[in-house]
Amino acid sequence: MKEIARSGFAPVDSLIHVFVGGSELHGAKVGTTDDLDIYGVFLEKPTEALGLQSRDHFVWSTASDERRNGPDDVDVTLYSLRRWAALAANGNATSLHFLFADATAVSDDLWKMVQAHRELFLSKRSSAQFLGFADNQLGRLTGAKGSGKKGQRPEYIGKFGYDTKAAMHCLRLYFECIELMREQRITLPRPEHDTLIEVRTGAWTLERFMREAEELRKVAEDAALQSSLPENVDKEKISILIADVHLRAWSEVR
Repeated sequence: MKEIARSGFAPVDSLIHVFVGGSELHGAKVGTTDDLDIYGVFLEKPTEALGLQSRDHFVWSTASDERRNGPDDVDVTLYSLRRWAALAANGNATSLHFLFADATAVSDDLWKMVQAHRELFLSKRSSAQFLGFADNQLGRLTGAKGSGKKGQRPEYIGKFGYDTKAAMHCLRLYFECIELMREQRITLPRPEHDTLIEVRTGAWTLERFMREAEELRKVAEDAALQSSLPENVDKEKISILIADVHLRAWSEVR
């Protein structure tokens, strides 16, 4: 919580869920090479949610837009409950992680109301989001889609010949998509964390990675086709849930 306080976000007691994301969340952190990614959900005041000055999200970083994050940097990304729910309902991969991530600092009973109904946010549609995100990582690795907003990772390319961190994230997204489509959950940290670390630390050749990525994409596509999840989420039911959480919060002295 000290990093959130450092970011200037207020009021801190509006937060209902906070966790550490990134490679640490997925179990693929290696040494002290990663920055600290903090994610969370907060509740807007009635005047924000119902009035003219809504507050959808809060983003803060110790790094500038001109450079990539280093191991000493901190990123804080916080969403209002309404904004998070809209992203999750659309199948956003990062937002769906919130439903399965254990809290690092805060997990209010209000958030537990949401987690108790997390099946409302799951649908086949989310597979396209996971696969699209994986494609972006693959495109970044091959150069087909540029080098990312803050550039490629020369420390990986120079040492291993290709961006092994992008490769790791690509496989991780395929694994998550397969599990979500088959089991209606995302296990965090990932059961394949040893494989992910192998890839990230250069144990795989680029050729081996490309073969595995192609095969896993096919498996993920097939899992989506055969999934028992609904085609789309029921946004009316999600709206009722989110409204109930707000009304309960506003009726209590917090």
